[in-house]
Amino acid sequence: MEPSKEYLLKYKGFYFVASYTSLEYVASLEDFEIKDSDTFIATYPKSGTVWTQNILSLIIHEGHRNGTENVEIMKRIPWLEYKMGDEDYANLPLPRVFATHLPHYLVPRDLRKKRGRIIYVTRNPKDVMVSYYHFSKFMSTLEEVPDFNLFMERFLAGKVFASSWLDHVEGWYSHAEDFNILFLTYEEMKKDLRSAVLKICNFLGKKLSEEELDSVVRQATFENMRRDPRANYENLPDSMAAKDKGSFLRKGTVGDWKNIMTVAQSERFDEVLQEKMRTLPIKFIWDINDEM
Repeated sequence: MEPSKEYLLKYKGFYFVASYTSLEYVASLEDFEIKDSDTFIATYPKSGTVWTQNILSLIIHEGHRNGTENVEIMKRIPWLEYKMGDEDYANLPLPRVFATHLPHYLVPRDLRKKRGRIIYVTRNPKDVMVSYYHFSKFMSTLEEVPDFNLFMERFLAGKVFASSWLDHVEGWYSHAEDFNILFLTYEEMKKDLRSAVLKICNFLGKKLSEEELDSVVRQATFENMRRDPRANYENLPDSMAAKDKGSFLRKGTVGDWKNIMTVAQSERFDEVLQEKMRTLPIKFIWDINDEM
């Protein structure tokens, strides 16, 4: 049941991808210096991180919006806990934007003093799990668990990269008052992307004209992002991704879990999570046709 140490690294009860970071670096993040203009996209994996990275790039960078600036998303919005090279985060151009899968208790101390901004995106956990299962086949740096049933049991037990989905979401929501934070759901972004973009703009204090807003919304649809190599992380090295087994952005739908989970699996999932999820202040959408 325990995940392979070859793939995962555990620090203070949380699993990291072993090949991308070290215990020393993760421990140092507590003292990472926050600037007031910093924005962090915080998520549990497979909850819309890359999508939100793209939306923020389009909102903040006019050059990205009009296609004149050909910068990879991973360089523009790097991962706080996973450095892909020897980047000097202190000297990134302002405003800095970072992505992170860290739980609330491992983020830099200054963020817990309401410095900087955090956008936290959640997604219904059945879709998260199915997306995660496919993703683990695509990413060479994650352990592939070919049997879906076994993967589900690991996911429910928190024995996967980023640990327990429930602990992650519950932790951020229950400590909301410690942060300057905006909560969004993947499903509301799918249902009404324009409203979500406006919420983000208001949160960032960024004024866009109607024309600029239209441009962001048009380019940030999931379908358009999949066609953009910068948005779809298509330039990942072969050592990281098995390109013959899929792509970083897969379907981006709501309710895809119904295509892979059996009734018994869905009931087992509900048995473990539904009761605990009732305490969360989120109305989960399980199908694209459900009302928000």
